[in-house]
Amino acid sequence: MQITEQNTRIPAFDLEPDDIIGSPHFRVYNFKGHIPRKELFLPHRKNHYLVAFIRKGGARKWIDLNPYQTYDNSLYFTGPHQVIVKEASNEINSTGIAFTEEFLSFQENAGLGQLPIIRNPYSRHELKLLPEDVVFVEDMLTKINEEYHKGGEWQRRMLSAYLTVLLTYLSRLYNEQFHNEAVTPDKLLLKRFQARINENYREMHEVGDYAAQLHISAGHLSEVVKAHSGKPAIKHIHERITLEARRLLFHTHQSSKEIAYDLGFADASYFNRFFKRETGMTPAAYRSSVREMYH
Repeated sequence: MQITEQNTRIPAFDLEPDDIIGSPHFRVYNFKGHIPRKELFLPHRKNHYLVAFIRKGGARKWIDLNPYQTYDNSLYFTGPHQVIVKEASNEINSTGIAFTEEFLSFQENAGLGQLPIIRNPYSRHELKLLPEDVVFVEDMLTKINEEYHKGGEWQRRMLSAYLTVLLTYLSRLYNEQFHNEAVTPDKLLLKRFQARINENYREMHEVGDYAAQLHISAGHLSEVVKAHSGKPAIKHIHERITLEARRLLFHTHQSSKEIAYDLGFADASYFNRFFKRETGMTPAAYRSSVREMYH
């Protein structure tokens, strides 16, 4: 895969076109074997979504410092920009479907971006599948694989249709497994606010900046966010900045000063105070403790 971030930053892998359909926005992976050694323990991001069905093969991976153990007949999914680390595994048999944010903007895919498994409001990465779910998923993956290799003028529409059915089914499972709450306009506003933070946290550190983007007052945004999340709006911004700082401290060799500038702080000493206030530790102390914990 091509890397778009290098040097001291965590590398981000683009979706690399294959020799079958050659698309930079959609690809099907069928994998059997062991994870290549060069991919093990390499912190990286993907600039695309990945939905992977694991038929067989236990493995351990980390997504944003959270460990996941893969199991037979289970499904895992990630979105752009999350930090992933793979550890050694047994032999794996899996099928993955990768697609970019651009793919979701195509007219025939316009509704996919609103599905729960894509929006992932609860930041989960694993679905438990019952035997009947496995049968359904396998059937859809077979259809997608057949169409993927068939080609022809109807291929794009057929792939979009099959993917819509699969992701809709998985979104129903997502909702069943992770929440039973009704969606309200205020909750949608909270999710939009969180999405804007994820896009702009490096440049925008104030609630008023996000309120302006959402075309509402800072007071109203703060009231809704506090009511539906239990946390002040500014806390959401600070937590997102802190998460990225933790990622960079753990996965890169960037200095605290470099990380501070990367995250939009003009003053490295202010970043150090900010990080200690949020975590109870200085950046240097956190880097030392977390690497000792995981190595």
